[in-house]
Amino acid sequence: MAQSANNNGAKSPLNDKHLWVKILLGLVLGIGVGLALSPEAGALLPPDLTNEVGAWIELPGVLFLGLLKMVVVPLVICSIIVGIADSGELGFVKAIGSRIILYFVLTSTVAIIIGMSLTYAIQPGAGMPTEFVDQAMAQQAEKMPSQTLEGLSIPQRIANVIPTNPAKAQLEKNMLQIVIAALLVGLALLTLPKAAAKPVLALCQSGQAVAMKIIEWAMVIAPYAVFGLMAKVVIDLGFDAVTTVALYMATVLGGLLIMFFVYLGLAKFVGGVPVWTFLKGIREAQIIAFSSSSSAATIPVSMKCAEENLGIPKRIAGFTIPLGATINMDGTALYQAVAAIFLTQVFGVDLSFSEMALLLVTTVGASIGTPGIPGIGIVVLATILSGIGVPAEGIALILGVDRILDMCRTTINITGDITATVVMNKLV
Repeated sequence: MAQSANNNGAKSPLNDKHLWVKILLGLVLGIGVGLALSPEAGALLPPDLTNEVGAWIELPGVLFLGLLKMVVVPLVICSIIVGIADSGELGFVKAIGSRIILYFVLTSTVAIIIGMSLTYAIQPGAGMPTEFVDQAMAQQAEKMPSQTLEGLSIPQRIANVIPTNPAKAQLEKNMLQIVIAALLVGLALLTLPKAAAKPVLALCQSGQAVAMKIIEWAMVIAPYAVFGLMAKVVIDLGFDAVTTVALYMATVLGGLLIMFFVYLGLAKFVGGVPVWTFLKGIREAQIIAFSSSSSAATIPVSMKCAEENLGIPKRIAGFTIPLGATINMDGTALYQAVAAIFLTQVFGVDLSFSEMALLLVTTVGASIGTPGIPGIGIVVLATILSGIGVPAEGIALILGVDRILDMCRTTINITGDITATVVMNKLV
């Protein structure tokens, strides 16, 4: 009998115990090469040639992300449908659904409170020189987001989660609508006779297997991809952008670090997973998230880490991780809270207690359904600022360092998704 595709004697890259070391090495080397080629560090090459070389260095990363993004939608759809159908009962879906939504809202609230508290304690925006503010806003004007999120009412937002046009939802990568559609199909399969449900379930199982095989192929170039992505980020970042708002960056990173320890506590004391086991299990997903700044692109790797490294059943990981990458963005919510309070300090806007409460609620609401793609946090932040009397143009002050902070908050986002999966595995 012929051997199966997953058991053909070839070693899967995802099962390579040293893959994380190779990826981490690629990250470190990428930072080193990026620093060497950075114009502000006395670049080894002329500026024009540096940009061209940087584009070639980044190419493996672009191809890697392209492969992951190509399979994200089919993998999410198939995984959710298979996970729900394999559960065999509506009670499981109801139990995990009610718990996970409440969990996401609670952790997002905790993240925002941490961010706001830390910013008020450190006061990174106090005493910012007026000339620097004016200069930064003038220099970054062309990079400002051209629009904010749609000003929909709460009923409109609720109605908007139904994918009235599934093809459009897939084209626009509207992950919330895609997840809702997959949930509905999975629930429908549970109510059908097994004979009627079997063809659709078999198709989804095959689709899931095909997507994971493509991910295995993509992981072959993961170390080179991380090297290229990091080198390009460091080349483009520059030092001046970092030093001028160093205290603001330190506040964001400090808040993210606190949230990371919150996750470790939840994984150990609620999920029952030892800290070192948890860290070892998620490191590949964290490195990919850090390098790509994309929660959506990291979904396949996060699911693989949860299922194979931490032993989470597919029916749970296939439900919570895609959903978490869509509506659970604690790192982004924390960053937005810090950025908003920072800018109120810069522009001398005093928030009342009720305005701070409104900021908290707005930040939680704005993060739900936000696309898990690089740079979207700036658009969401512009929406939040418009509601608290801070000029959206103030975002120019933090645009220069947004990329590196985006990488860090995305890492926290996917860490939160996997933590939620571990917790749900214990509670459901």
